[in-house]
Amino acid sequence: MKFGLYSSIANPPRGEDLPRCVDEVIEEAQLAEQAGFDSCFFGEHHQDKDGFLPSPLIVCTAVAASTTKLRVGTSVILLPLHHPVRLAEDVVTLDIISKGRVTLGVGLGYQQADFDAFGVNMVDRVELFEEKVQIMRECWSGKEFSFDGKHHQIENLRVMPDPIQQPHPPIWIGASARVSARRAANIGDAIVTTPSTTLDNTSRLINEYKVAAEAAGKTPTSIIMRDAWVANSRKEAEEVYGPEVLAAYRYYWKNGLREFQSIKDESELTLDRIAKDRLIMGDPEECLDEFQRWSEGTGAESCLLRLRHAHSGGPSHAQIMKTIDLIGDRIVPYMG
Repeated sequence: MKFGLYSSIANPPRGEDLPRCVDEVIEEAQLAEQAGFDSCFFGEHHQDKDGFLPSPLIVCTAVAASTTKLRVGTSVILLPLHHPVRLAEDVVTLDIISKGRVTLGVGLGYQQADFDAFGVNMVDRVELFEEKVQIMRECWSGKEFSFDGKHHQIENLRVMPDPIQQPHPPIWIGASARVSARRAANIGDAIVTTPSTTLDNTSRLINEYKVAAEAAGKTPTSIIMRDAWVANSRKEAEEVYGPEVLAAYRYYWKNGLREFQSIKDESELTLDRIAKDRLIMGDPEECLDEFQRWSEGTGAESCLLRLRHAHSGGPSHAQIMKTIDLIGDRIVPYMG
């Protein structure tokens, strides 16, 4: 199982000093490349008070320019908010700049504010999503095409230039529900699961995806995202990472994320309650056992680690660099 970083760039509570945050994330990506990580991914949200950077492809370009082997990508771009031709062109441009190192991860989106910012009706998000994936594939086909859909009409278009990767950059689809897993199997190149659910839920979701992919005659490719922290001890991991991940989970609970809908009161969001089978956190030996368990339980090809949390602003850059070093030294060599 390969490892990637997922980095949320923000600086709560008011989004100040974001240039410093960008510099830190680039330095973390450079260290991750040296430590044997495979990739670095960024997400998308809009108008967050903490300054969450809304344009992940631009951040990907900065990271690509500062590395040589590390793949860069989005996990996820909120596809219903984007014009598919414009996005296809942007991804091709990044594919050329990075010399074939870009992956496009896309998702439906779940926050009303993201849709309101662009005047997009959230009710239409599934129809919009499916049309846009189809159009982007046509854009990267190297052929002229037309498209007559409910939401998009395109006539006699030939997108230039062609991508470096052939037939095109991979399209990963984020999924947290069974219907989304089947959608990823039918129209995507891989599934990316949510980081904030349990091993059992993740395994069931990936199994649903694999069955649908095989029925469609496709080779399934599964990617998991995890909230994880490797430290010198379990106590250190809980002290450094625990408050950050709990702040993130409170944000998701308030915004109605599926994984937390069973929690009735914010007071229930404690480390004791949520850590088991959800967080990978502890000393290197403990974490290696957990990564191996998740690898065996899901069959995932890659694991994206969410070390930096947007909605808390931490852990600190120095602590993240230390953890990347530990993962590169004590985890990556044993997961090949």
